[in-house]
Amino acid sequence: MSKWRSVFLDAETLGLDSLDTRALNQLNLSLTCYQQTSEANLLARIADADIILVNKVQLEGASLCHAPHLKYIGVTATGTNNIDLEYCKTNGIRVQNVEGYGTDSVAQHTLMLLLNLATNFSQYQRDIKAGRWSKSPHFCLSQYDVMELAGKHAVIVGHGDLGKRVEGLFKALGMQVSIAARPGNPNDTRPSLNTLLPKADVVSLHCPLTRDTEKLINRDTLSLMKPTCFLINTARGGLIDETALVTALNEGQIAGAALDTLSVEPPPADHPLLQLDLPNLLITPHSAWSAIEARQRLVQIAAERLQAFIEAD
Repeated sequence: MSKWRSVFLDAETLGLDSLDTRALNQLNLSLTCYQQTSEANLLARIADADIILVNKVQLEGASLCHAPHLKYIGVTATGTNNIDLEYCKTNGIRVQNVEGYGTDSVAQHTLMLLLNLATNFSQYQRDIKAGRWSKSPHFCLSQYDVMELAGKHAVIVGHGDLGKRVEGLFKALGMQVSIAARPGNPNDTRPSLNTLLPKADVVSLHCPLTRDTEKLINRDTLSLMKPTCFLINTARGGLIDETALVTALNEGQIAGAALDTLSVEPPPADHPLLQLDLPNLLITPHSAWSAIEARQRLVQIAAERLQAFIEAD
């Protein structure tokens, strides 16, 4: 057929200007890239599309029904929770995500968050910039606790490629690592999360957001953790009951939390976690995946899968 009419609804998320896009440009596409797409202009942009490329724009059946030619949705991300999969299945629309592109990027970010918590990095940086080291009567500052991670017990929830990569990094530090059973899978013989939590020094989340994992970390599970435990989430914000986490941090139920994702993104300015001024709460702006190498890999894989679809049609 002639060139496939294609739109990329939120190209800005990938920073295409910094990447090699030849694999995408060489496809038999008439591609229009929009940096952002709002609900107000969504229908007009997809009306004539055969192919949609998208990262986080919500594509519900009520919108997709206005794209009668649509045959393929390429999700430039791992998760497909922004796509009405049931509508697509019923209407013969192929949905293709990209998994595994950011394993190393997210794994190193997870390790970075843990090391920052364990070394009280943010507080020491704050004091250095405030001139407290220069005024110290001693050669060092040592008023904040530093945890040696060797020998500590890490519990990982989610043991796909990313969870396995994080496990390797934790073990390289000399940590003991346990893998929790998959929530909602009664046939998983590994220890349950609730069984592991009382002995955990670190809990690191790497599982998808599903009905079984929504608010997996809540008032009850937080109460099982030691007051010296760190919580890390580089997966999905909805895995945590954020109100319960606010309470746990304020009351010292856990030692700290480091989050690369929140339940609403971008978060409102009055998001309860953003209101906390605590040195043991670290928040990064969903940037764990965004290493240039990871984004390049994402574009390459997305282009290859789209090419396979075009050739098979």
